[in-house]
Amino acid sequence: MPSTARSGPLSALARGRRFRALALFVSNLLPLAGVVALGWNAAALMTLYWFELGIASLWALVRALFAGRPSEIERTALIAGPLASRRAALSVPRTGVQIRLSSLLVLPVIAPILCAVWLFVGGLTVGVVADGGLSPDALDTVTLAVLAVFVGEGATTLAEYFAGGEYRDHSAQTAVRGVFVHAGAVFFAALFTVALVGAATLDGDAPISALDPDAVGLPLLLGVIGLKAAVDLAGLYRDRLDAFDESQALDLGFSYDPPTTDSVHSSLDGPVDAVRLPRRSRFAGALATVSVHPGLWWLAAVPVFVAALFAIGGDWTTVTVLSVVAVAVPLSLAAVDHELRHGLVAYRAGDDALVARDRLFGATLWRVESWDETGLRVERTWLDRRLGTETVVIELRDEEHRVPGLSDPDTVLAVFDRRADRPDD
Repeated sequence: MPSTARSGPLSALARGRRFRALALFVSNLLPLAGVVALGWNAAALMTLYWFELGIASLWALVRALFAGRPSEIERTALIAGPLASRRAALSVPRTGVQIRLSSLLVLPVIAPILCAVWLFVGGLTVGVVADGGLSPDALDTVTLAVLAVFVGEGATTLAEYFAGGEYRDHSAQTAVRGVFVHAGAVFFAALFTVALVGAATLDGDAPISALDPDAVGLPLLLGVIGLKAAVDLAGLYRDRLDAFDESQALDLGFSYDPPTTDSVHSSLDGPVDAVRLPRRSRFAGALATVSVHPGLWWLAAVPVFVAALFAIGGDWTTVTVLSVVAVAVPLSLAAVDHELRHGLVAYRAGDDALVARDRLFGATLWRVESWDETGLRVERTWLDRRLGTETVVIELRDEEHRVPGLSDPDTVLAVFDRRADRPDD
């Protein structure tokens, strides 16, 4: 992994748009040279564009993996929500680059989407136009062009994203945004090409397999290259759209800013009391999570259906095992979520603030000053009533924090000047 220091010729070249502009110039010069000088047809051109999209997706996943800002994940999301709130990261030695836990949570979602987009575009390009339309000589030159695009995209990522420090401004979600613009450019270029080839080749009810990639002449191929280059140029100056979105107070979606990595101050004044959930609350917390996420029971549908089939045959041993699995899987996932969200959190109450500290990674999750809450109440859920516990809800201006399953909430309530609303009030 390259060093992230902002010095030397590489980082100097990475400043501004010079390196990215050079890479785009080369990536658009290759198909131009292939069409004009090497006699590429539509099949060769679409093959190059398809592999170019795959290369861009691959390097986008690399950028997403090492994004400097945490990804935005809903706090209420099962398991992923409490994991993302920890903002843990693994540092890469001798660099300022980190692999964030929230990025690892997003990548399993992003990667299949990019793969599906690539295969869909490939079905429209290589799957239709390139069927039997690539000569051996064209295949060799297209392969060399693909290698050149791979090297160029990689050099741009290393120089601009890492050495230039651009990774500090991106989350895993924003790091892959440009790929979808790229995919749109390839998609419309391919659609335009297929339409031209079909109009020039197909007669009447002829099948799509009868397309002739050589039917499109040089002027039309140059038009496809120009269309692709125009979209790439628009993506190069996307930051101008960001600035326009912010200056005009519009909601176009260009000026989205990922969450920051500000650390939470953890020191407290006066004597500090540590509060943890009692064992009975941690053990029974899965039941509360299932009530919040009732969709978990859909995971039991498959084993229950299979158990019903075995019940018809009278195999009651298998029915019993599958029934246990149908109940255990949702409750196990709910138990993991509750343990990450509350069980592995220690609440430290001081004279000036309440701090939630993660016992799994040793980091501070959140802090509420004694004067910063907008509401304070004590609830007794159906689970609290059976366990003899209470839940403290701390309301803030834009969110709320819940401390459930406390045997004695007075230690937490004593931090705040506001009198808490209780159920008996």
